[in-house]
Amino acid sequence: MNSVEEFLAYAIKLEEEAMLRFDQLADAMQSYGNKDVGSLFRRLSDYSRMHLGDARARAGFRNIPVMLPDAYKWPDLESPETAAIWAADPFLAKNEALEVALASETAGYEFYKSVHDGTDDPEIRVLAAEFFAEEAEHVAWINQWIEEERTNGGPTEATLRGIVMSN
Repeated sequence: MNSVEEFLAYAIKLEEEAMLRFDQLADAMQSYGNKDVGSLFRRLSDYSRMHLGDARARAGFRNIPVMLPDAYKWPDLESPETAAIWAADPFLAKNEALEVALASETAGYEFYKSVHDGTDDPEIRVLAAEFFAEEAEHVAWINQWIEEERTNGGPTEATLRGIVMSN
């Protein structure tokens, strides 16, 4: 990153893409009647919406560059926190949705952490640290939700498909 403005352009785009994808997945799950997974995805969309608002607020008085989609240099093809599109599968189990969410939030964390670790600009480091700390919080929450699903005997792909797993 060459400037705080560029960092904020990336943060805005990352959170916007995450919000939009989780909204799409939540809508798909609701239309399929998969309410548990739909509400999980909606909650994650709401978190991204809050982060997007925060990034936009920080950018409010700055001249943020307008970047075309192909100008962004992401680690993969899409913005790091964009959840896997295959998660629109109507038979997606809650534990699978949690794994998709974990992958998404972990990728967001890793992106912000790499920006933090790769810059000498103190202002970018401070902002990136704040953003990766928020993502680390989300990763911790999702890990806790995964553990609660396991502890409470929540549905897993194996149990939904009638496969008995032994310990």
